[in-house]
Amino acid sequence: MKKLRINFSTTQMIMLSFLTAILAGSALLSLPVSSADGKSVPYLDALFTATTSICVTGLVTLPVYSTWSIFGQIIILIMIQVGGLGIVTILSGILISFNRRLGLKDRILVQDAFNLNSLSGIVKFLKRVLAGTFIVEGFGALLYMTVFIPEYGWKGIWISIFNSISAFCNAGIDIMSDNSLCSYACSPMVNLATSLMVIAGGIGYVVWWDVIRISKLFPKKKLRSFSSLSLHSKLALTSTAVLLAAGTVGYFIFEYNNPQTIKDMSFFDKLQVSFFQSMTTRTAGFASVPQQDLTNASSILSLFLMFIGGSPVGTAGGVKTVTMAVLLSSAMAAIKNKDEVSLFRRRISRQAISKAVAVVTVSFMIMFISTILLSAVTDAKTIDVAYETVSATATVGLTRNLTPALNRWGKIIIIVTMYLGRVGPISLLIAFNVKKKKNNIIKDPVENISIG
Repeated sequence: MKKLRINFSTTQMIMLSFLTAILAGSALLSLPVSSADGKSVPYLDALFTATTSICVTGLVTLPVYSTWSIFGQIIILIMIQVGGLGIVTILSGILISFNRRLGLKDRILVQDAFNLNSLSGIVKFLKRVLAGTFIVEGFGALLYMTVFIPEYGWKGIWISIFNSISAFCNAGIDIMSDNSLCSYACSPMVNLATSLMVIAGGIGYVVWWDVIRISKLFPKKKLRSFSSLSLHSKLALTSTAVLLAAGTVGYFIFEYNNPQTIKDMSFFDKLQVSFFQSMTTRTAGFASVPQQDLTNASSILSLFLMFIGGSPVGTAGGVKTVTMAVLLSSAMAAIKNKDEVSLFRRRISRQAISKAVAVVTVSFMIMFISTILLSAVTDAKTIDVAYETVSATATVGLTRNLTPALNRWGKIIIIVTMYLGRVGPISLLIAFNVKKKKNNIIKDPVENISIG
């Protein structure tokens, strides 16, 4: 009798790995030992917390600092780390640590998980990702300790480690209070540590290695550092810098006279709070000002920045900076009636443009459907609902105080949205990363249509 074998594609395996981790995490969080009061937390809230942790989103229905015991917080932190790096990365790293060779299927799985273009150097890439992650997170924890140890004593060490990992993974979950980092809005060190961790995680590992490569070559060879970077790194760095600067200026102007946010702050504090808001909307999820107190202009700007998110091959969510850069360049090329799209004197392939269109389209569809469904089950303001669904789709974690008030159906909708937001764009990229098979079939005839 033949055994039934199910062969999963790499896309399916990645999606199932996230789902399995969420279910396992929710089971652990539903145990009495995970709760601060020793009583089991309702399973739906445990499932919500597990999902937001694995999907590194940051939306929470219950305050993390008061709801969960140390055991529960450790489980949450492990899920954040696993969700940020990816289950495939963690499992592959464990195999490598035991001197186990990665088979071809394992290498392909890692390649698809990170959306890499080649199988060459996969093991070396994994080792650098894991080592770099832990080094950067350790550095961030040390920066946090300068603030949290004097304030919380020895507990400040645990808070610093938790915050550093959460910030690097762009999770936006903390264990200090229910108002995120609002109490530290004017703390330069907390702002610096959080910003460094978020940007380092969100800029992408590929950019890390590219910058390090150039920095090593620069003293030995006559190289102009920026021009010697790869096109990917140029797009990621330029897009990140432009969005951070534009966001900072926008929030500074829109919130300057808002008494509920920065009106009564000094000029320097206004600048650092504006910068933090610009940075955190790029999928970080920490808040230094209550999001419900922002002006309408700032809220709309936040929706735009949240939707874009960070850069590819990192811990951030959203449709990604490089994706938007390619899409906007394609639009400009069409407006100028150009046949090809070029950036930094490099031609963008049609496949990359198709991927960009597909990722943005699917992400927008998830966000749009989620907004309609959530609006149908809650009587919250439209801007609050949109903020919630965009935040969930882009795995940001910022909320206008709607998450704690969600009913059962609202929680389920956001759980599904967070999951789709985390695996949807990734799966889409993988699906489009399959090489075209040559065939001799007759292609469908072309017919012109009207666009726009």
